[in-house]
Amino acid sequence: MSLKSTLFRSALMSLHMTGLTGLAPASLSGVGVVFMLHRVRPTADHAGFAPNAILEITPDYLNAVLMTVRSLGYDFVSLDEALNRLRTQQFERKFAAFTLDDGYQDNLQYAAPVFAKHGAPFTVYVSSGMPDGTTELWWMALEAVIRKAGSLTTTVNNTTVDLPCQSAAEKQAAFNAVYWPLRNLSEADQRTWIRELCKAHHVDLLDITRQAALSWDGVRELHQHAYCTIGAHTVDHFALSKLTDEDARREMLDGANRIAEMTGEWPRHFAYPYGDEGSASLREFELARFLGFDSATTTRKGFVTATQSINPHAIPRLSLNGDYQDLRMLKVLMSGLPFALARLLPSVETA
Repeated sequence: MSLKSTLFRSALMSLHMTGLTGLAPASLSGVGVVFMLHRVRPTADHAGFAPNAILEITPDYLNAVLMTVRSLGYDFVSLDEALNRLRTQQFERKFAAFTLDDGYQDNLQYAAPVFAKHGAPFTVYVSSGMPDGTTELWWMALEAVIRKAGSLTTTVNNTTVDLPCQSAAEKQAAFNAVYWPLRNLSEADQRTWIRELCKAHHVDLLDITRQAALSWDGVRELHQHAYCTIGAHTVDHFALSKLTDEDARREMLDGANRIAEMTGEWPRHFAYPYGDEGSASLREFELARFLGFDSATTTRKGFVTATQSINPHAIPRLSLNGDYQDLRMLKVLMSGLPFALARLLPSVETA
């Protein structure tokens, strides 16, 4: 867990202990919330090194989240119903929608049964390169290389590093040292770099995708699921802001068209890869609208407000991730108080 996550966990628990969240006005949490998840699976034995565990929650925690959110008086809705409530301004009760990014096999195996148990609609945003086996999951590949390496000597963005990777702590430090420089490369340079690293360390990059991703049969099974909607998430999970207008449009459109080809239905909802301010902004929002998506979600942190119908292609979300698997912290986040404090104190960062 990063220092940032550790500090924010402490802040959330402090707010919980004060009891202030119980005094927070309902307006702080908007009219609804769209939750963002990635992977849902039992905790694996990571031997102390799990830099991507932030992207995972357990089925038991998801089950507990659904019970908690319902107990707080939220209606479970699909994205279609969320948009309908925004258009018609029907806010007698708050709503919660659940979304999962990328297209992992565990979404079908572990998450879908939990959502079905609670009658909760959910959307799985699929990068079409996941079931096609072409998407290079570079963050998982970086973890795989460091996991097996005793040391890592590499050059990223003209900076050469020589990092020990013997202990779990050293492996985590090596991952942290390389992750953001790699994340900040152009998409083409980033993928070239990870291919070369995997080749040098005898890691099968695309086998990582094959092991983690939904197959097209799995996508079709979810498409037929009573509670699931399939959304689009580009072809190969590129940060759209780094692409030219033409390439960004192609990534968005080709991914959706491939899903339509394989399921028989064009996906009407979209999620921007990475989804932060640096990866998706006004150009991408307009592209999503122009291409005909009914909605598009970001990873910008926050709740859905009554005015969201003005721009349904820039919907914020609340992350359910591995660093905050604690219902006390969930309740604090859902009060809206941490986000209100962050607006008052710009130096405060939220989960």
